[in-house]
Amino acid sequence: MRLYQFPVSHFCEKVRWALDYKGLHYEVQDLLPGRHVRTIRSLAGSSSVPLLIDNGLKIQGSAEIIDYLEQQYPQHRLTPVSSKHQAIAREWEQRLDDETGPDVRLLCYHYLLQQPSLIIPLLSYRQPWHVSWLLRLGFGKVEKGMRRWMRINERTAAAAQQRLQHTLDELGQAYQQGPFLAGPEFSRADISAASLLAPLFQPAGFDVPWPQSMPGELQGWLNQQRHNLAPLQSLYERFRSAGHELAEQQHGGVANAVSD
Repeated sequence: MRLYQFPVSHFCEKVRWALDYKGLHYEVQDLLPGRHVRTIRSLAGSSSVPLLIDNGLKIQGSAEIIDYLEQQYPQHRLTPVSSKHQAIAREWEQRLDDETGPDVRLLCYHYLLQQPSLIIPLLSYRQPWHVSWLLRLGFGKVEKGMRRWMRINERTAAAAQQRLQHTLDELGQAYQQGPFLAGPEFSRADISAASLLAPLFQPAGFDVPWPQSMPGELQGWLNQQRHNLAPLQSLYERFRSAGHELAEQQHGGVANAVSD
């Protein structure tokens, strides 16, 4: 089993968490955003990551990968059994995948792209040493390309922040009503929420070189969101570490990292 991914991607972290939670052994192929296109298109129909290859099967997309894992490796279930709670979990996951994940990425990159010293270590993590040097040399083109590719500008960043504020308020209220989003058990909805919003609270278990603080106005806004982010950080610390420990117990170590 091999996962093609960006280490910094919160969608890839969602899949890593699911794999670890189920105690599955896998290898990762770390790719550089932009340069990944040729590699992924040679393997699958589109250039998107995460891409999981298992026994010759190729699955793209975090929700699709979790669906596959639930069918093939049902241990440590992530999809609720009851139809009611399953519908709630999938509704949350789809919303978080379609709206919240892209909004987090857009907002963070809008600010990080203004400070090459912060974003280059994130993009080049686990890449050969010269990749960081090349990114610094051509950062102007990198920034323009990323902003064009993801439609990042002042207007879209402000709109993303407004949507995120609404979602964080809803999640904060939901976690006040119970420990999980979809019924009495930890589920794929909670993994989606905690992993896709992880760049906002920067957990150590994500294993990337987070900045000590986010740039300017973004850090000020994040400080105001601590009460909403606290339940997500708690879930991450409790269940993400459990996934790592389970993988270590069953396979004698966490997944092997393989650089491109």
